[in-house]
Amino acid sequence: MGVARLHRRAIEKPWGRCDLPNWWVDSPGMRVGEIWFETQEGATDELLIKYLFTSEKLSIQVHPDDELAGLQGLARGKDEAWIVLKAEDTANIGLGLREHVDKQTLREAALNGSIEQLLSWHCVSAGDFYYSPAGTIHAIGPGLTLIEVQQNTDITYRLYDYGRPRELHVDMAVAAVHPYPYQSPCRIEQHGNGRTILVHGVKFVVERWKGPHSIFFARAEEPMWIIPIAGVVHVERDSIHAGDVGLLDVECHLRTSQDSDLLIAYPGSKVRKCAKS
Repeated sequence: MGVARLHRRAIEKPWGRCDLPNWWVDSPGMRVGEIWFETQEGATDELLIKYLFTSEKLSIQVHPDDELAGLQGLARGKDEAWIVLKAEDTANIGLGLREHVDKQTLREAALNGSIEQLLSWHCVSAGDFYYSPAGTIHAIGPGLTLIEVQQNTDITYRLYDYGRPRELHVDMAVAAVHPYPYQSPCRIEQHGNGRTILVHGVKFVVERWKGPHSIFFARAEEPMWIIPIAGVVHVERDSIHAGDVGLLDVECHLRTSQDSDLLIAYPGSKVRKCAKS
């Protein structure tokens, strides 16, 4: 396949925004919360890349881990990570609990609405990175534009949704949640020459590259997602621009522009070797 430019699909959400540029949306007036990048709709690629645009709070929710997802006949659970692109001054993300609580207390808090006060809320700014392992209770606040890298499973258990008329999954969520304060698994490493490893050692690796580079990655068993935040990435005779996502399944030579800000994501826990010239 070489490099494939992934298809963009806009997803309406009650907490989304109506002010996105026309090239982001399928039709004017859509309240877009997410843009999905897929090889095709319903594809079972191991990772899924999304842009998120929030004008209201998302539900307080949790995702199952691989073991629990397997019991439900799913291929995998859902770890996810976010890189903050834009954030209003009051923007925040709830991640984990302020302190350990038993699951019965958590269930009661979800039903009476006090669960919002149990979360640990983090003020966020552009450039922040968070990795949320499956089982971590979380909620994304309004005023944010994010890129999300996740295991490709569309499964969410809502504990609380601020009175919106959407289904809750309190019992399943309580079974899936790890009711503890958040502990970041991120192992950020500066490799020099603009390469930063944001996270590894978990379900997938996310790298960030800034500035002009000429990089060679050898062929690997799993594909690699190319996500330009700014600038352009040249892959052989193809180009991937900011706002698009490319998928590579062969050895590749990447050349990034002077103004490039690039995310690279791939499955597995180990950082891939590359050569720079």
